[in-house]
Amino acid sequence: MTTSYDCTAAEQRAAGLEHAQRAIRDHKCVVFPTDTVYGIAADAFSPLAVTLLLASKGRSRKMPPPVLIPRLNALDGLATDVPAEARRLAEAFWPGGLTLILHAQPSLDWDLGETKGTVALRIPADDVAQDLLTLTGPLAVSSANRTGQAAALTAAEAEAQLAESVEVYLEGGPRPAEGADALPSTIVDATAVPLRVVRQGAISLERLREVVPSVLGVGEEPAAAEAVEAGPVSEEAVPVSEEAVPVSEEAADRPNPGAGTA
Repeated sequence: MTTSYDCTAAEQRAAGLEHAQRAIRDHKCVVFPTDTVYGIAADAFSPLAVTLLLASKGRSRKMPPPVLIPRLNALDGLATDVPAEARRLAEAFWPGGLTLILHAQPSLDWDLGETKGTVALRIPADDVAQDLLTLTGPLAVSSANRTGQAAALTAAEAEAQLAESVEVYLEGGPRPAEGADALPSTIVDATAVPLRVVRQGAISLERLREVVPSVLGVGEEPAAAEAVEAGPVSEEAVPVSEEAVPVSEEAADRPNPGAGTA
């Protein structure tokens, strides 16, 4: 049976978080607010729960969910060969609207779908999300909507789409918060250097480059990035070919280099 909790009320929030923790432990799905939109979550280490999450959304294993984590020190437990540049971005923008695609720890006993050995990680900047993650540990999370439908900005909107496929709905009011832009997280492929943006979102390329100047933009070639760092180029310089095709938003949903994210 599906239960909804108003997390703007302290008593219901506590009860809702407790119920959500039990639901995750029982391999069921929950919906909760993040700093971008509402997400549907399942235990990242339960293949059964991840399968239920994908089925709830009408999504195949070819579009594996990213993983939300409660704190920065969880990074090395889930990813390996993390570049120093990726660590600098994580330290600068977590919690927040940045998802990093990294090589997954090969020893982990999980099955998120066809990831080709990668995992997309993020720490959300949302109190309810943080409280839930602290109770449950890493969660596989995707936007709380049926594939192809509009993202849910409230738990009620999510319930209208996902219905009883979800055990617990945690209502925290509209997301993003009033006055904030409804932007998805920026996704950066950190499986190789230089790092590359595969979906532009809440964190601009300019802000990323303030921390790691060598980050490539969507569809950008390394030579173009070096030219930006060096300043204006002469007229004799050869421009980037117009035939270069930018990475589409769909690429952010592919297992390598990216995955769909809330």
